[in-house]
Order: sequence, then structure tokens, then C-alpha cells
Amino acid sequence: MNADHTTGHAPATCAAVIAASRMALPYTLDLLLAGVRLAVGTNSPALAEALARHYAEFAGDGGAPDVVVSAIDGNSPGFELPFVRHGEAGAKEEYVDLPDGRIVRKRRTGLWLVFGQAGNCVLGPCAGQPQQVVNAINARLADFELCRGARLLHAAGVATASAGLAISGFAGAGKSTLALEIMRHGADFLTNDRALVNADASGLYLTGIARPPRVNPGTILANDRLHSLLSDDERVAYAGLPSRELWELERKYDAPIAACFGPGRVRLRARLAALVVLAWKPDGGEMQAKWTTLSSRSDLLPALAKDLGVLFGHGPRPAAHADYLALLGQCPVLAVTGGVDFSRAAALCLDALAQGA
Repeated sequence: MNADHTTGHAPATCAAVIAASRMALPYTLDLLLAGVRLAVGTNSPALAEALARHYAEFAGDGGAPDVVVSAIDGNSPGFELPFVRHGEAGAKEEYVDLPDGRIVRKRRTGLWLVFGQAGNCVLGPCAGQPQQVVNAINARLADFELCRGARLLHAAGVATASAGLAISGFAGAGKSTLALEIMRHGADFLTNDRALVNADASGLYLTGIARPPRVNPGTILANDRLHSLLSDDERVAYAGLPSRELWELERKYDAPIAACFGPGRVRLRARLAALVVLAWKPDGGEMQAKWTTLSSRSDLLPALAKDLGVLFGHGPRPAAHADYLALLGQCPVLAVTGGVDFSRAAALCLDALAQGA
């Protein structure tokens, strides 16, 4: 039975919003992601099944949870709150800060994401928006790492049992394409477009986000492990496009890692061996690659430093480049320029993983 969230005057706290929506949550998931124990409860069997499929490779160990999230399916809460939009006029979300946390409202779907010291809840039509619930859960896991001092990277990631790479570049640079090409040669998937980097007594480490990559047709055609994502007719149609048009085509397909590469090919935590920054371009001539550091090439920082949005408790705020330099200044960086050559770049990355082992 769906929850019927109360309509009325603005509550003073997140705790009051959560209390007005509280109900039994008979469906639970016990998960373990990158060493963080997560418990998810919901009143929706359909949502529970969708989340179980998404997090199928991250079964928990029964320990006490570090993070608890409740996803209560029902009508959107009707409270009137002084929400403000974040970003441009077409922003997808708006938010309000209350004394005990933040509420983010998804403008298109009506989901309310409540998080902070009062607890973590997703309220509204959750069952119809499982991917937004996944995003909300992953944001809470990312917040857990950010609270431990991690920095957010705009990066894809691959890893072996002993080393990982973060692959950065501006939108459209081919981060996911390169990561999946490296996976063809045995590395595991770590993350698609966001990663968290931190340090402990043993050095730098990466934490991935548990979401599969979304890839364009050009990426699929170039990687035989992905061919099943296209129908025969689609494959023929895309193969007939000029290479530059195929490169620029934005039509996303989900690429489930287990279906495309087999089970056990996801690692959400790895020691950081190196950063890779893609500054190449089509028709840029011969690919060039040079090892450097961010201390020597701070101009590369905008390609990898990621601002924190309203889904994170520390946001919204721009990336502080000085903090990234303090953490990553001496980390090896492979700066890739010139023309696009995924095979050669993948070979260099595989060498870096082997040397970092």
C-alpha cells in the first residue's frame, strides 16, 4: 500500500517530514559497498526487486550498517517549503536547508530526498523511479567518503587486485570508452563518471560509484563485449555513419558490466596508481602521452576536479583546486594529447596498472 504523505504547513525540521511519512518497511537490503555497510528499507516490493538487481554483486555481511536509507513509495509530500533552485533556470532539482538536514526535491518526478542528522529518506513515487533512488543511495555513500576527507573526481575508473586508474577528461573525451577498452584486456570496472579519492597510511585510494556505464554507439561498435547492446539493424545503421559523426552522436545505452563482461568484474575500491587525463581530439594527429604531475601541470585540474552539488551534504560548492593539489599533487599523471587512439592509450594504461601493482 502506498504511503499518503501529509499536506500542510511547512515543518521546521527534516525529522518532522520523516515522521509524517513513517510507515512499516518490510522489504530490506543488506549491502556492502567499498567496505561501507548499507541498509535499505522500503515499502515497495517492486522497488526492492529493482534495487536487489542493481546491487546484486554487493551482498552484505550482516554487520551493523554505517549508512541507513529508507525509500517510502507513495505520493510526493505536500508540505510547503521555501525551496530554491540550484543552478540555471532549467535545473532539475531544488532544495531547502533545515536545522537538521537538507531536502532536495526533484522537479520532474516529485521525489523528495531527505538527508542529514535526522536520517536519510527518499519520499514520493519511488517505485516508478528506481534509478533516482539508486542515485540517492549512491549520494549517501559518497557523502560517507566525503566526510572522511575524500575529493570528488570527474573520472571513470578501472582496477586490478592491486592498483587502480582514474581516467579524467572533459565531457565527450572518451573516458568510459577507454575504461571499457582496458576491461577487454582483463582489468575490472571501478566507476563510470564519478570517483572519490582519499589517502590513508598506505597511500592514495579510489572509491567508485555503483552505477554501470552509459555508452554511445561508437563505443559499442569498437568493443566486441558490448555488441549485444545493439540490434542487428542498429549496428548496421551506426556502422555506416562517418567516423566524426559517430564520435559526436549522443545516444546512450546502459552497459551492465556482468552481462557484458561476466560476473565478478566490479571493484569499488582500489589503490590509486595514476591519473589519466584525456586532452586528445579527433583528427588531432598522432597521439602523444607524457608523464607528469599535477604540481607541474595544475592546468589539468579542471578536467578532473568536480564541484559538489546539492545532493551532497558538503555542497553546493565549487571544487577547491588547492585541496586537490594538496592530496594529488605528486600522483603520477599520464597526460594524453594529439589524436584519439584508444588501443594505444589502453596499452599505456595497462602498463601503468602493472607497474602500480
